[in-house]
Amino acid sequence: MRHHAVVTSLSWIPSEAIRGAMRLPFVLGISHYDPPPPSTLDDLEALRSADRFRFANELSGWVEVDDDGAIVDAGYDGAGHMGATTATVGSRSVTLPGVVYPTIQHPVEQGDGWVRLVQTTGGRTGFPLPRTVDRSPWVQVTAPTVWTTLALTLQADGGATHELVGSSAFPRHWIYDGEGRLVHKTGTLDFRGWSGESFGERSPWGGYEQEALVAEAETQLERTLSEEIMQGGERPTIRRVDADDTLTVQGTPGEELLLLLDGIVDVEVDGRVVAEIGPGAVVGERALLEGGRRTATLRARTPATVAVATADQLDTAVLRELAAGHHRE
Repeated sequence: MRHHAVVTSLSWIPSEAIRGAMRLPFVLGISHYDPPPPSTLDDLEALRSADRFRFANELSGWVEVDDDGAIVDAGYDGAGHMGATTATVGSRSVTLPGVVYPTIQHPVEQGDGWVRLVQTTGGRTGFPLPRTVDRSPWVQVTAPTVWTTLALTLQADGGATHELVGSSAFPRHWIYDGEGRLVHKTGTLDFRGWSGESFGERSPWGGYEQEALVAEAETQLERTLSEEIMQGGERPTIRRVDADDTLTVQGTPGEELLLLLDGIVDVEVDGRVVAEIGPGAVVGERALLEGGRRTATLRARTPATVAVATADQLDTAVLRELAAGHHRE
């Protein structure tokens, strides 16, 4: 009997992901941020054709199990998918395909009733990205390297688990399970570190891997709210905080709703960490609905970026639904 499993990462550039002088092409409309990918992955090729992601890593594998339930064979059958980059100057647009690096598929690891597959895919954009870098040659023209390294563990009984082993520090990487559901995402973006370091040997093709901080995906309701906050009529205030800074303090007045755009944040109640949240989480609604007092302290575990919205920008019924979900959690 053959069992098959798959895990996929999609990588894209969210709004507010780039700071400093490198934002200029995005501000001028020469380059563009990406709309969030779908919460359910149905047709990878259709998304690639529609320019909905920068690159994808599709790790697909199988195990062959004999009548005694022992694994007798296993292998890979997935690949990477590099999107294109479009630049616009005035009324003219130019689209160049990305440069795909060779897929790295590690030797199959096998244990008692399981096998583990590890695959790296990535590359770089076809457009040059002139910039100063942190080591020789000190100036680089070609774009930095992007990648994800995924692992898939398949069991003899047909079960499977996945892991994001490592990734480039930019752009954002979303992870979809075998049912095509968005389940995890990278928690932090570091454009400056990526652009200055991720070339040459500083990638898996040079024997280097970079650990990624991973957060659980937000709920569909939070995703809908985040689109309303970021794309609604009134633009939110963007706030950036350092690691260990507090965004809210339990018991203090609060009249703002916070959408976490980047970073990992701890939720503390009575001095105890009860949860951690990552990009896409919407918090602070209970103070707006329950007397104006914060019910938890939010403390940044990493540098973080948040969008700040007010209650009058959002439907009260939706805020109550969000609060009910947070109560259950």
